[in-house]
Amino acid sequence: MPRRVIHKWRPPLAFVLGGTLAAVFCLPLIGIAYFRVAGGVLGWAETSWMIGWMAFVATAILGFLLWRLVLRPVRALTGYAQSEGKTDAPVHVGTPELSQLTQSVIAMATRLRGREAVLRSYADHVTHEFKSPLSAIRGAAELLADDSLPAADRAKLVDNVAMAAARMADLLESQRALARAHEPMADGRCLLSDVAAGRDAVRIISDGIVPLSDQVMQIVLGHLIDNAMTHGAREVTLEVRGDVLLVSDDGPGVSSGNRERIFEPFFTTNRDAGGTGMGLPIVRQMLEAHGAAITLAEGPGAVFEIRF
Repeated sequence: MPRRVIHKWRPPLAFVLGGTLAAVFCLPLIGIAYFRVAGGVLGWAETSWMIGWMAFVATAILGFLLWRLVLRPVRALTGYAQSEGKTDAPVHVGTPELSQLTQSVIAMATRLRGREAVLRSYADHVTHEFKSPLSAIRGAAELLADDSLPAADRAKLVDNVAMAAARMADLLESQRALARAHEPMADGRCLLSDVAAGRDAVRIISDGIVPLSDQVMQIVLGHLIDNAMTHGAREVTLEVRGDVLLVSDDGPGVSSGNRERIFEPFFTTNRDAGGTGMGLPIVRQMLEAHGAAITLAEGPGAVFEIRF
């Protein structure tokens, strides 16, 4: 989740700019009126000095407010953007408008870093994972060129080529699915029981409204349920607790050595059965694109906690 900006009361930007313009307009009028009233009492020289000091003090106050509420936050945000999100993000900003802008920039930088990490990990993974199917295809092509190869061996090699090609297609489709998960779908709300209706081996402990669209929840629950069943679970339970959704199963759970890695793209313990390790990363990226977060909680079986 992107870092949150600390919100403190600050005057709106329109108030700051309007107050500055009003002061610029009124100060000369006040000076003229004061000069006419006090000029004959204090003398023209003393009155001029008084008006000058009043203008100086007023200008200093306005300058400080503009620096504090506008210039400094804009400079901090500009520095953060120029560093591509590598420096510490601003946490105290000026007006509410700048606060919203800063939060949007932080969220955008977080998403961009996530996409960069995914592309980097995907390139590394493809380099490693594609070696096996490519080697199988290359070896099969060399052997199939032999006209004396028995028909049974030829059929087996053709099957190996088909399996290798399917594996490569699965990897590419998983990457496309992960890229799509970064893009937020339409916002909405849905009833959990409506989304889970018709799904086998799913039991709802506590129903409730989920602040995500039906389409998003269908994808999220689909990946989580498929992941649970693939790893030996017989039942998945759903429970809404305020702004938290718990998705639990009765499977063997996640080992301590894998708990820190289950959301990494392409990490899987089910590779022999065709697992690509992209289900949970897709779920996490899709939820983050909608302002939610998923973590692995403690409990019997695998327990996922989704916070909205």
